[in-house]
Amino acid sequence: MKKVLILGSTGSIGVNALNVIRKFPDKFKVTGLTVNSNISVLKEQIEEFNPEFVVVKDQNKADELAKSIRSKTEVLFGNPGLIEAAQSRDFDILIGAVVGFAGLIPTLEAIKRGKRIALANKETLVVAGEIVTRLVAENGSEIIPVDSEHSAIYQCLIGENLKEVEKLILTASGGPFLNKEKSFFDNATVDEALNHPNWKMGSKITIDSATMMNKGLEVIEAHWLFGLPFDKIDVVIHPQSIIHSMVQFVDGSIKAQLGLPDMKLPIQYALSFPERFENDFMRTNLPLINNLTFFEPDFDKFECLKLAYQVLETGGTAPCILNAANEVAVDKFLKGLIKFSDIPKFINKALNKIENHSNPDIETIIECDKLTRKFVNTLN
Repeated sequence: MKKVLILGSTGSIGVNALNVIRKFPDKFKVTGLTVNSNISVLKEQIEEFNPEFVVVKDQNKADELAKSIRSKTEVLFGNPGLIEAAQSRDFDILIGAVVGFAGLIPTLEAIKRGKRIALANKETLVVAGEIVTRLVAENGSEIIPVDSEHSAIYQCLIGENLKEVEKLILTASGGPFLNKEKSFFDNATVDEALNHPNWKMGSKITIDSATMMNKGLEVIEAHWLFGLPFDKIDVVIHPQSIIHSMVQFVDGSIKAQLGLPDMKLPIQYALSFPERFENDFMRTNLPLINNLTFFEPDFDKFECLKLAYQVLETGGTAPCILNAANEVAVDKFLKGLIKFSDIPKFINKALNKIENHSNPDIETIIECDKLTRKFVNTLN
């Protein structure tokens, strides 16, 4: 039986991970859960899964939780609690489902212990890909991607020679504004941007989908996961979200992984690999779907996607600047402080303002993240 630590257990990935684990009580045991602030849902999870420990961001909420639960679950708090959980607690698989830069340090600590990382937190590889991949190799760890696109590529590459890959093809739904003109972005509302046509996700990643920054971050993540340069990683719009991604080989053959837009499948694959467990998830009915379409993304309209390719080519701390600026800008938009169209503008300003450092160590990355957030928070 594999013991599982879930970073971000009350978010969409965390909840779906628990839905998977619930179906395989003889295969997986939840040993730890971490959350930001959703204590009410965490209480329900503690009651059902009885983890050995949980981590809550705020100390006061952690103290209140410790007093209110009946189980022997230990309650830790803050970043020290996250790091302690990853450094020294008992688990076999870490599901990195926390959103943003916050997932980086505990993931690194788990990698140093040689643990399997079921990675949904793409920012970990975006901001520190070189460090992460080196530590994985040095410590015998493994990263099994949970993002549906990277899970698809991972599955397509099983048994293949990476030298025979011509290119990776990441599919993108196009988000809620696929058929809108760029001029619409000045007046796009938060509710409109959160109305994704296919996927049910957290607010930050849903806004990233609307700007197509999510796909840009996935391009950077794919570079580090699979070791291919930016010019061998393509993005294609596929509104139905049935083909999750593809691999084209040097002989012209293309392999694709298909499935319904449901995160339980890539989560289960990351947990069970190299096995495939039988489940009762809804199956893909191709005659019912009937039509699969594809076309090129508009890089002028979706500037965030273009910026992601640019920072991948630049390297150094440029991806860290891009990520930090985007996180702050998205938060500002969700709070109604800026326009949707301001998001790429703020990112561009940060890339031009904050110094880029080549071959950064983790301290440089952390400092770059802080400086970028401070700068973008001054913009309005």
